[in-house]
Amino acid sequence: MNRFKNTRTILMVLFALLALAVPALAQDGGEVTADDVNAIAKKMYCPVCENIPLDVCGTAACDQWRDEIRIQLEQGFTEDAIISDFVSRYGDRVVGTPQDPTLRALSLVTPWLIGALVVILAGFGLLRWWRGRGTRAALAPAGAPASDDDYRARLERDLQGRR
Repeated sequence: MNRFKNTRTILMVLFALLALAVPALAQDGGEVTADDVNAIAKKMYCPVCENIPLDVCGTAACDQWRDEIRIQLEQGFTEDAIISDFVSRYGDRVVGTPQDPTLRALSLVTPWLIGALVVILAGFGLLRWWRGRGTRAALAPAGAPASDDDYRARLERDLQGRR
């Protein structure tokens, strides 16, 4: 029984040391570099300028956001956690596309569907115009219509009346 207690004590000490060592191993050990910050900032957009990635923008707001990213990286946040934090505070505009899978799919598929619809409608319109061209030429009478003859006769009378 005594031997069992010693083994149990040794195992508990080993587990305690392991529990202390795991967080130390998980830490990177190195400082957060500008490349680390820019890797995340490249996926986000400036809050002030339109359509300018955060990693290349020079506004004060972007500098503050990059500093915030650096601080969060130093605190051990992951890339997804940092982006989610910014999205929750500033909205989907930060990342350019919605984070919700349904809205993301709609925002990416809708322009393609609209483009396809426009091409199909233009094709039908062009086909209809092309077929209608031959039909109109076949329906036109060989001579001038009677209404043109009446108009010409009145015009001739008016011109003779002026002479």
